[in-house]
Amino acid sequence: MKVFVTGATGFVGSAVAVELQYRGHDVLGLARSERSANVLREAGLEVHLGDIADPESLIPALDQVDAAIHTAFDHDFSRYEENCMADRRLLDALATALEGTNKPLIATSATVVAGGSDPTTEQDGAVEQIPRSASEAFLGHFEGGVQTGVVRLPPTVHGSGDKAFIPALIALARERGVSAYIETGGNRWPAVHRYDAARLFCDAVEQHRAGTRYHAVAEDGIPFRDIAEAIGDGLGVAAESVPADQAEAHFGWLAMFAAIDNPTSSQWTRKTVGWVPREAGLISDIQTAGYLDPPIH
Repeated sequence: MKVFVTGATGFVGSAVAVELQYRGHDVLGLARSERSANVLREAGLEVHLGDIADPESLIPALDQVDAAIHTAFDHDFSRYEENCMADRRLLDALATALEGTNKPLIATSATVVAGGSDPTTEQDGAVEQIPRSASEAFLGHFEGGVQTGVVRLPPTVHGSGDKAFIPALIALARERGVSAYIETGGNRWPAVHRYDAARLFCDAVEQHRAGTRYHAVAEDGIPFRDIAEAIGDGLGVAAESVPADQAEAHFGWLAMFAAIDNPTSSQWTRKTVGWVPREAGLISDIQTAGYLDPPIH
């Protein structure tokens, strides 16, 4: 199988590309620049030049492949809602171009978009009021002959090279001299290692089931206090509670994420595709995967 991967130079997408190659598939990676293209070529990937901001630039790649995996996303949180709608338009354009081909199109969503159960399950639909739910709107294209599917990722996809929420929390703890949690810190974060997430993307494209949601969740819900304490222990600073009305002042843009309570099950995913997470858990990774190394200036 030849698979088109957007975000193939990114944290998750690069792991997906490696896993696809390991399984014997050919990979066509999306590159926005010649610099990114060279990175992909050095990794043994074919290259398609294009930009997720220009959906039409991606369409020609679809004729060259048997399936597509979309992991790219603009993580500029100052334009978060706008970026979510742009992702919706891109996925709609890709799915429309693939209608009648019966080719798989597997995209990325987030566990936080779903509501209704505790823990959230794969059968829980996306809540329209949550911006990232826009990334699941394309699922209905299965009625037009596209094998649509989404892999929902938890708030933290961890591993060496992570540049998202955990590194941001560590940087904040260094700056403030305290590793904080809100109130009791009992709110729960699901988590997955990037390599385990990559394996699920590959399982989803190989075992495609139209209109399906998969949960890339290795740990159902880690109390945020445990995360804060692991960071505090690693940095040698106290882990302390912050009242809810002071959370924004302490955490800044991270406040809404530090408050997330998102227990999420992956039982259906594991049973259906045989996915078994096998990498380190989040707390272990915080301690051993370089998260706590002194910053390089």
